[in-house]
Amino acid sequence: MESLDDYILQHIDPEGDYLYRLYRATNVQLLHGRMASGHLQGRLLKMLVRMIQPKNILEVGTFSGYSAICLAEGLDDSGRLYTFEINDEQEPFTRPWIEQSPVADKIDFRIGDAITEAPKLGIVFDMVFIDGDKRTYVETYEMAMSVLRKGGFIIADNTLWDGHVVDHAYDKDQQTVGIEKFNDHVAADERVEKVILPLRDGLTLIRKK
Repeated sequence: MESLDDYILQHIDPEGDYLYRLYRATNVQLLHGRMASGHLQGRLLKMLVRMIQPKNILEVGTFSGYSAICLAEGLDDSGRLYTFEINDEQEPFTRPWIEQSPVADKIDFRIGDAITEAPKLGIVFDMVFIDGDKRTYVETYEMAMSVLRKGGFIIADNTLWDGHVVDHAYDKDQQTVGIEKFNDHVAADERVEKVILPLRDGLTLIRKK
């Protein structure tokens, strides 16, 4: 309900001018601009970082940099976010927005496949945000588990996939299939605790036991 969405946004922390301008630029200049996290999810990501207090965060899927900036906003001065974007055509848009942001010193932006490249960093992460290719969510998840500390958190975006996970008309869509496989995989995984929040396009919070 749009009126309820507006009410929520009026009663949470403001988005901030820089993120507002980034969100507008994302929607004007890029295809699929709605993939950017946006005001509500962005404030939630920052809040989760404040709560979890990670030192090292891994993000899979940078897109325009909106979520990366929100995550970095929650870090303390010693914290670091490593964010991977597999689409090199995204770099000319995203890198300037990250490097000119108020939290640029906390963000390490890399072009490459996080599934193969993130483990090479040799870092044990406290938190992972998964928002990359939906077709490889299971593989991304298993990589994340391999680099995540015990008691660490994984946050996976788009896990309700605009309701397509319960709409059989989309059964052959490979991105929908990827999300469904991921949800089933996590639901059956006894190594973790998990809960799905019906926020925006679905956000799954996962804690490694």
